[in-house]
Amino acid sequence: MQISIILAHPDSKSFNHAIAQAACDAIKANGHSVFFHDLYEERFDPLLPVAEIARDANLPDVIKAHCEEIAAVDGLVMVHPNWWGQPPAILKGWVDRVIRPGVAYEFLEGDSGEGVPKGLLKAKAALVYNTSNTESEREKNVFGDPLETIWKNAIFGLCGIPAFHRRMFNVVVTSTNDQRSLWLAIVRKDMDQFFPKQG
Repeated sequence: MQISIILAHPDSKSFNHAIAQAACDAIKANGHSVFFHDLYEERFDPLLPVAEIARDANLPDVIKAHCEEIAAVDGLVMVHPNWWGQPPAILKGWVDRVIRPGVAYEFLEGDSGEGVPKGLLKAKAALVYNTSNTESEREKNVFGDPLETIWKNAIFGLCGIPAFHRRMFNVVVTSTNDQRSLWLAIVRKDMDQFFPKQG
């Protein structure tokens, strides 16, 4: 299998980086290929220019490469902090520029005006890992857990990916080394479940 890991955190010493590295190592240990993107390290440009909006737009090489990659991979792993109930702007821009019509979804004629797209991604699973300094109960009861809605319902559910799995690790700012080690073990176990060792 081929798996894409998309990491969005500006601090190379962050726990997000540790999560992404643990996922990468576990996937490779299971015999799969990994495309690893640290969006900040790559200086990904999140601004969507008007020239790219059309379905048949002539895309820059870097965007075209990202599009070809997500269209081909068997799984996606997204790693980012919870910033105001949203992904960091650089990752939102990646979604805007890469999760494109004709690549990730398409609208069908005669859909009675519902505007519900047909998903085009062939990936069988999308996993999302978030870090937060908000307790889970408060995140759900007060804020409605917007990241769940964004990734599960508004993006991957509409792009045709059948299996969705998300974890929020919190509260990071007060977490101990032992707690973080346990969280990383959970990440590795998830990789074994969704991208198991090849025969």
